[in-house]
Amino acid sequence: MSFLHRQFTMRRVAAGWRSLRTRLWEHRGQLALSLRVTTAAVSSFALSHLLNIPLPLWTVLTAVILTQASFGRSLKATIEYLVGTLFGAIYAGVLAVLVPHGNDVALAGVMAIAVAPLALLAAIKPAFRVGTFTGVLVLLIPGTAHVGPIESALYRVLEVAVGGLTALVVSLLVVPARAHALAIEGAAGLLDLMARSLSELFSGFMQTCDAAVIRRVQDGIGQAFARVDAVGAEAKLERIGFLAAEPGLGPLLRTLLRLRHDLVMIGRAAAVPLPEAVQARIGPPLADVATTAAEYLHRSAEALAGRRDPPPFDAAEAALAGCAEAFEAVRRERLTRGLPVETVERVFALGFTLDQLLQNFRDLQRCVREAARSQ
Repeated sequence: MSFLHRQFTMRRVAAGWRSLRTRLWEHRGQLALSLRVTTAAVSSFALSHLLNIPLPLWTVLTAVILTQASFGRSLKATIEYLVGTLFGAIYAGVLAVLVPHGNDVALAGVMAIAVAPLALLAAIKPAFRVGTFTGVLVLLIPGTAHVGPIESALYRVLEVAVGGLTALVVSLLVVPARAHALAIEGAAGLLDLMARSLSELFSGFMQTCDAAVIRRVQDGIGQAFARVDAVGAEAKLERIGFLAAEPGLGPLLRTLLRLRHDLVMIGRAAAVPLPEAVQARIGPPLADVATTAAEYLHRSAEALAGRRDPPPFDAAEAALAGCAEAFEAVRRERLTRGLPVETVERVFALGFTLDQLLQNFRDLQRCVREAARSQ
């Protein structure tokens, strides 16, 4: 009995350990970010003491704020934060020296003069939004830390510089995450989402679909592309000297955008089912395109995520070619004669969109191949 009990206990422990490892792996990105932020906080605190910075609080907070999910994002945030801080510190420091403010009323007036233009600049150019915060600190810190306005401005810039540099070094060295790799993962996820959406979009050619459902599908694809595009912008900042090994993401992002536009055009063409005569001719080829295109996008997503060569393109190419022949037959047999102008426009716009889809699939194949070769 004790032997069986020990066996049962060992199995439970093993199962619990496997479950823990699985959960840790699933949240590895969050755990890595937590480790980087912690390291940045402790390191910036130690540096503040080594450099005799009066208020380590701001150095630590800056390092924590600027340690982001990837090195590219940290670099972008640090540049914006440092530029905004420098501008706000110079402006508020000069203003504090030139305009007397010996009492609280005068200080409130100087603060209004400092904050108004800095807030306006932040509203126009969000990259300068930290300038307003810096201006207020430069004006108020002298009264509590017993330093002059110029010293206050210099210390503020030093605090941000030390905190930002710490964030960059930690993001680069401690369980580093690259924006380039995150963009590739996001692009693969977007392709997979497009693959899952095709059947829903193409079904509108044969039957009436819920417009709200189609709108949610399109919005989801648009939001996913926006996220990938934002990470791609961060990846551009990583292409400096020792980090410039990978090819740029521009061709891939442009191809994804064109594919996004193709799906928008397909969705618009499928807003109303096609006339029966046209359905009879191009319905089967369209169904074949929906199936093979979805499979091609799905397998391309897997290849891109795994940095492997692109999947064969033959089936999707043959299906799109067959669809082009069906559209030519519709023209030749004049199946659109007598139909409303709007319907005729939708039919031929669909034919043009599928031609573009063929070209964009070829571009996607090249992008996936380039990503595999850069591994």
